[in-house]
Amino acid sequence: MQIPCFNEEATLKQTIQEIPRVIKGIDSVEVLVIDDGSSDRTLEVARQAGADHIICHTRNKGLAATFTTGLMESLRLEADIIVNTDGDNQYPGNKIPELIQPIIEGSADITVGDRETRKLQHFSKTKRILQKLGSWGVRKLSGVEVADAVSGFRALSKDAAININIVSKFSYTIEMLIQAGEKKLAIQSVVTGSKKTDRSSRLFKSVPQFLFLSGVTAVRVYTMYRPLRVFSKLGLFFILVGIVPIGRFLFLYLNGDGDGHIQSIIIGSILIVIGCFVVIAGVLADLIGFNRKLLEQILILERKRSLTMDFKEKYHDKKNEENDD
Repeated sequence: MQIPCFNEEATLKQTIQEIPRVIKGIDSVEVLVIDDGSSDRTLEVARQAGADHIICHTRNKGLAATFTTGLMESLRLEADIIVNTDGDNQYPGNKIPELIQPIIEGSADITVGDRETRKLQHFSKTKRILQKLGSWGVRKLSGVEVADAVSGFRALSKDAAININIVSKFSYTIEMLIQAGEKKLAIQSVVTGSKKTDRSSRLFKSVPQFLFLSGVTAVRVYTMYRPLRVFSKLGLFFILVGIVPIGRFLFLYLNGDGDGHIQSIIIGSILIVIGCFVVIAGVLADLIGFNRKLLEQILILERKRSLTMDFKEKYHDKKNEENDD
């Protein structure tokens, strides 16, 4: 169970205390708190509340980096299932058993808590509409059916955590879904609901900023994984727009009125050339993408090798202790 935190002294204790320590099908439940350079008593509260493991960033690195730190540490601690929740206590801890059940059953690699925002009274009508549209857009980009795309209440199997490689600086939620869709990981939504939080979000200052940053992240990640599709469509758009003025010139020329419309040929030709260059850029980006996939495979293999070595070292240390006894 990992909890990324930044100045959460007021709610972290309750968040940790609501986490069930006994779950059917799970041998043990351990809590990992990742303190992202907090300036308040978050670290002290985490210790007092009974966190089993604590990691501290020396300065604030952002949610995406903090989430990744938690994933890597959870893997090092040999977690088979990693549950992520927020330190503001907006996600109900008693829903964790339901959230991880599909992973225990082997029917999902990742589960995402559905807050059912359409039913939340503390969400404004505008926010509910934007959340619905945003989740629809992410579903289209990722190819996975998730009801609440930006929910931070989610669980990952060990294999899914090894395969996820977050590179965005803003947030991990959208990128994880697009990556999971690209890597053919099984994802399920689990209805969990949500609780009202008294403080405003520390991830963004306003809804327009959130929409802009989320949109940029979605487009960047989608382009990273599907460059040929993106650049081909963009290039085709320029080519089709370029054909229009050229077609206009030909129509006028064939009707004896071509004089004085040479600018149509120039503009159309420039647009078509731009379109061709964009398509070529897409082909090059796609080839570079193959190298990125190879590097990702190497990274995944290195993670697995590192985890295997850590396990062997712990096993040998344990055997040596038993022999000493």
